[in-house]
Amino acid sequence: MNFKLPKNERLHAEKLIKELFNKGSSFFLYPFKVLFIKKAELNTQPNQVLFSVSKKKIKKAVGRNFIKRRLKEAYRLNKHIIPPDGIIVGLIFVGKAEMPFAEIQPKMIQVLNRLKQELPQNPLSS
Repeated sequence: MNFKLPKNERLHAEKLIKELFNKGSSFFLYPFKVLFIKKAELNTQPNQVLFSVSKKKIKKAVGRNFIKRRLKEAYRLNKHIIPPDGIIVGLIFVGKAEMPFAEIQPKMIQVLNRLKQELPQNPLSS
């Protein structure tokens, strides 16, 4: 298993981010709102993920960055749960700033398992 999270697995293309928010499917599983879309033309590339923490919930940038580091770590350790076939995922954190890693990681596992279940129903988009 590859436990790295290189740049090509992080979503940074503005066009894909807009498409994810406009056309993607979503579900809510506290403390995450999850947006996802399966791209047929990206099926040979690894999944891409976007991490977002609400400025409204966590005022200070230090706190938001701290939560993002925890989210990235939890995702990095458990990304093997979803198959690597061109899935674009947006993870929006809406929980509390004091949430420890021991709570975030099991929630991330639940989110990835639910995402794995939701994917077959999601039609391929182009």
